[in-house]
Amino acid sequence: MGESKLAGQFFDAAIGLLQKVRDEDAAEVAAAGTAIAEAVANGNRLFAFGAGHSSLAAQDVVYRAGGLALMNLLAVPGAVGVDVMPATLGSALERVDGLACAVLDSSPASAGDVLIIVSLSGRNALPVEMAMNARALGLTVIGVTSVAYATETKSRHVSGTFLKDHCDIVLDSRIAVGDAELTHEGIEAPFAPASTVVTSALMQATMAAAAEELVRRGIEPPLLRSGNVDGGHEWNGRVMTEYGDRIFFRH
Repeated sequence: MGESKLAGQFFDAAIGLLQKVRDEDAAEVAAAGTAIAEAVANGNRLFAFGAGHSSLAAQDVVYRAGGLALMNLLAVPGAVGVDVMPATLGSALERVDGLACAVLDSSPASAGDVLIIVSLSGRNALPVEMAMNARALGLTVIGVTSVAYATETKSRHVSGTFLKDHCDIVLDSRIAVGDAELTHEGIEAPFAPASTVVTSALMQATMAAAAEELVRRGIEPPLLRSGNVDGGHEWNGRVMTEYGDRIFFRH
């Protein structure tokens, strides 16, 4: 079988975007890594949130081999992924005012903690309200979003603002509005979204920057090992015991 022209075009598009965010978001990624390292060093907690497919990048840094054990998923019931039935309900929940406030109030998050909010468009009520309320509580908010949406679409929050307007640090995924990299004759809708690839890369680059900053400060990064390598479970058990008061996915 021969190679797929469109598959190759998608890889090229994704690689181009990855190179773009590597070069153009470098300072912001370093700043986000430093904020996370400071929270770890100061005894604070780490949280990540995303709705719909944006939750994939948030989940990618929680309880995984090679990841920081302290990263917790701040989940909004029904809004995390496509497991809710019908799937369209998840999209509707993103537009509900007051939901983010209720979730934050019932979470362990408090002043000094770090919250990463992932939202490609950054226009819906849920991520905007989440950022506003988190900052009001004294959290450091890192937004991972496509800033282009703020100039090419209208906010769905009552304030008329976007996620990027309520963050201490913004990581711009540079994804074009519509999140589809390819078009082709005979295919009416654009296709092949790259936001998950790029956003997950931004998240992992930020975790790497945090680990680098922790080592610079003389602190061993609390990383998890794979449970599929010898000694992995024992290693993870020690890390989770040492940092148990800041890990909320283990009970």
